[in-house]
Amino acid sequence: MRKKKLIAAVLMGLVVAGAVFAQDEWTIENALDMVWLFLGAALVFIMQVGFALVETGLTRAKNATNIVMKNLMDFCFGAVVYWAIGWGLMYGADALGGLVGTSDFFKNIMDDPGYYRDWFFQVVFAATAATIVSGAMAERTRFKSYLLYTCFISAFIYPISGHWVWGGGWLSELGFHDFAGSTVVHSVGGWAALMGALVLGPRVGKYVKCADGKVSVRAFPGHSMPLAMTGVFLLWFGWYGFNGASTLSGSSPDIARVCVTTTLAAASGTIGALFTSWVWFKKPDASMSMNGALAGLVSITAPCGVVSPAASIVIGLVGGILVVLSVEFIDKVLKIDDPVGASSVHLTCGIWGTLAVGIWGNVEGVAVGALHGGGAAQLGVQALGVVSVGAWAAITSLVLFLIIKATVGLRVNQKEELQGLDITEHKADAYAGFQIFSNT
Repeated sequence: MRKKKLIAAVLMGLVVAGAVFAQDEWTIENALDMVWLFLGAALVFIMQVGFALVETGLTRAKNATNIVMKNLMDFCFGAVVYWAIGWGLMYGADALGGLVGTSDFFKNIMDDPGYYRDWFFQVVFAATAATIVSGAMAERTRFKSYLLYTCFISAFIYPISGHWVWGGGWLSELGFHDFAGSTVVHSVGGWAALMGALVLGPRVGKYVKCADGKVSVRAFPGHSMPLAMTGVFLLWFGWYGFNGASTLSGSSPDIARVCVTTTLAAASGTIGALFTSWVWFKKPDASMSMNGALAGLVSITAPCGVVSPAASIVIGLVGGILVVLSVEFIDKVLKIDDPVGASSVHLTCGIWGTLAVGIWGNVEGVAVGALHGGGAAQLGVQALGVVSVGAWAAITSLVLFLIIKATVGLRVNQKEELQGLDITEHKADAYAGFQIFSNT
């Protein structure tokens, strides 16, 4: 008798629940999407820790507090300005032929769970674009200047080009495909990082002119490879939210394929950088191998939803090779001091991953690349996106850094730099009480 009553109660509950879902727009599918996007956003948020540890480990001990402070504050300031301005520019009502959004600024409502879900998922992507710049400009940037430019990137530079692709703008209308942000996020951050490092200038003692007129390039080894490696693993872990949750649906069967292609590209990127550095430097280089993992992840971010596992291995492998060559080129040829290789990882491999869509894309109606019968059409659109977004990010960030340099100042003085930014900018030694020797 009790069993019959229990079964009847369960059935009644299911009937009531079904009636509620039938009358309400908030269905089980919506609930799955809500949970999946919030989980994905949390994973992407953890990437802030990953960036902080990678940058801290690959730089000198005397700047560790400064590094982690910047990675904390770029999210805090970025979240506020993205809510106030960035969201509206990126996802507001389209205007000016797909160039910019014009509504939803300072959006302050109580009853729109869809908006809350989408904003929370997107703000962590905005934070990623901004935090990329931190590593390239590490060890010599004024903290107050960092706060200024990270706000501007999150409020204007990232959202406007993001509207072109993800906000229904002109590039999306042309068929440009960037699943999770090789261009929208990574190359934008990479261009800003490169321009910032260029305007800022190298660290003291990095490039020394010799008596014969040649320039000697000095290495500043990072103070903790274990910290940097932990950061890489956290970034890899967070990337399953970055790419996986970009399906924007918790019930999408594409989640599994995206996570498989992401994993294989990261693994092959690491292998590619390992062997390239082994040949180049005669030893398997740890920092290059770590950047190889990130290079593979950045490279697969755009095509992860439209390529096969075999293609993802090739894409990641090429990314891992490219990152080593790019680091050497930017450092030794261009003489631009990027302490952690951020420009190479995010800009060079972001461009590569975006173009890879036009080569290996294989999903009809989404992106079909040259190797699968699409001809040059998709590759041409991808190249147009790379050039247009790159021009926007490079020019606006260059102007931004030049204005900051001419007004409040971009760089600490030489004495402060040699002493270390932990003490001069924060009066807080990261390793107080421990004797740590670091290069000056």
